[in-house]
Amino acid sequence: MGCFPFSVSVRVILLFSLVYAVSGLGANWGTQASHPLPPETIVRLLRDNGLSQVKLFDADYSTLRALGKSQIEVMVGIPNDMLSTMARSVKAAEKWVSKNVSQHISSNNVNIRYVAVGNEPLLGTYNGSFLQTTFPALQNVQSALIKAGLGSTVKATVPLNADVYESSSGLPSGGDFRADIHDLMLAIVKFYSDNGLPFTVNIYPFISLYIDANFPVEYAFFDGNSSPVDDGGTSYSNMFDANHDTLVHALQKNGFGNLPIIVGEIGWPTDGDRNANIEYARRFNQGFVSHISGGKGTPMRPGPIDAYFFSLIDEDAKSIDPGNFERHWGIFTFDGQAKYALNLGTTNSGTLVPARNVKYLEKKWCVLKPSAKLDDPQVASSVSYACGLADCTSLGYETSCGTLDLAGNISYAFNSYYQKNNQLDEACKFPGGSVVTKSDPSVGNCRFAVMIQPYYGGAKRISGNPQKLLVLILGLMSFLLTIM
Repeated sequence: MGCFPFSVSVRVILLFSLVYAVSGLGANWGTQASHPLPPETIVRLLRDNGLSQVKLFDADYSTLRALGKSQIEVMVGIPNDMLSTMARSVKAAEKWVSKNVSQHISSNNVNIRYVAVGNEPLLGTYNGSFLQTTFPALQNVQSALIKAGLGSTVKATVPLNADVYESSSGLPSGGDFRADIHDLMLAIVKFYSDNGLPFTVNIYPFISLYIDANFPVEYAFFDGNSSPVDDGGTSYSNMFDANHDTLVHALQKNGFGNLPIIVGEIGWPTDGDRNANIEYARRFNQGFVSHISGGKGTPMRPGPIDAYFFSLIDEDAKSIDPGNFERHWGIFTFDGQAKYALNLGTTNSGTLVPARNVKYLEKKWCVLKPSAKLDDPQVASSVSYACGLADCTSLGYETSCGTLDLAGNISYAFNSYYQKNNQLDEACKFPGGSVVTKSDPSVGNCRFAVMIQPYYGGAKRISGNPQKLLVLILGLMSFLLTIM
């Protein structure tokens, strides 16, 4: 998250280059889902929607194989937990490149263009965990690409959060790299410049709104409704341009003003927070598409911007440490259905095209038994258990299911657990009372989902049933109370 007042953090890849440029719109494809769609379905979804670029967070074989011959430009990823291995050994980097890049290009005809070395490894909240390994890993991966004969066609880059730069004045012109990593950033930037590599940054206007109650809401959008910020005669009417140009000034200040920039992620979540909603997401993403469609770029970097939305599809298994919204960044739901009207300018219909031939489990739901007593302590424990192992991020203040009554909240939790466990009979046996129904309990915008059929075995089978496990939990709680 950027440190200057207009600090941003949203998800999409934008590529601008004075040397080379990539045309079209793309998306980040994350796979932290209990029931992912088959890779072939996702690739078709990308193609049907005219998304010509995709950014991955790993190098899963099946994913890359599905992308073969699609002509979609691919950025494969090396996770942060592999950086130390890549940093220690150029041989390890060469082995990784051979297996995950060279083989897919030569054998599967995958159009790999970039290797993402880590994911926001210099983020301030990591407390320096990857400070010693990020740059050596980048060097070794690029060396491996060159040795493999791919140096001119595949570029290594480190996707960084916007918090790696800041502004002393609060304006874009005051931009420079964060003081505690300044020397490291200059070394990375010089390496980029020497090797013709792009600078990749993730920009998140939503996060600024999320963490700062006083943030001017209209400045996050592209409607021109906010009061413009004057920076020495340059006017900024939205946060994206201001944050992006803070980076441009930081690069210029340190002698690298012509370095290509990729904005690795940009978007807006649709649930899990009062500001993460369908209307704001539609407004932001449509505004962004319109903002870049004219090819004018930003005040400091005129020209086309290519973008990869964060993200393509919701992921119900992501960590919610940053916030409940983390599982709701997709422009499509977990099952590939469009969340809202969005014209990317890439389809004949002017709307998003949903995933095809999605296979669902049976249309049945697990809900609170009508005869159950809401004040039964086993019910509260059951909800806690269900939400701890499934996904209840749509429950809460001003979320999509925020208007449910107490019984509705309990039913939502039960159903989430039931669906995640493939509608197994034992997954709807909660102490306090639960029952399977074939009547859809969805209310308004609150969707009680029926899970898609599992791919790769889908969700793991539960080791027991909630009734037995909760009896143990309640027994332990009673024991603890007797000895206190």
